[in-house]
Amino acid sequence: QVQLVESGGGLVQAGGSLRLSCEVSGGTLSGYAMAWFRQAPGKEREFVIGINWSGERAYADSVKGRFTISRDNAKATLDLQMNSLQPDDTGVYYCAARAALVIRTRNGYPYWGQGTQVTVSS
Repeated sequence: QVQLVESGGGLVQAGGSLRLSCEVSGGTLSGYAMAWFRQAPGKEREFVIGINWSGERAYADSVKGRFTISRDNAKATLDLQMNSLQPDDTGVYYCAARAALVIRTRNGYPYWGQGTQVTVSS
C-alpha cells in the first residue's frame, strides 16, 4: 500500500520561506506524476504545483516564480521550496500522486498524504 507523508510545515512571516517534503513508502511510484495541493479554510483544495516522472513541471499562476518542486526518484521523495510567502499561501498542503501525467484536478489522484499546515502571518 503506497503511503505519502508530508513534513516541513509551520508558521512563517510574509516574505519568508519554507520547504516541504513528501516521503513515499510502500512503492516506488515509478512513472508516476506527483503534485502539491493546498486547502485554505472554507475553500476548495486547489492545485499548486506538479512534476511528471520526466521532470516536466506545471505551476499554478499564483505560485510561478516563487515555488519550485523537485523529486528524487531514487529516494522516493518530493520537495516543495516556497519563497516570498504571502498570507494567501496559508493552508494545509497535501502531497499527491497519480499514474501518467500531472493534472490540476484533485479527483485524478488516488494517493494522498495527510497534509501539513502552512501559516503565513502578515
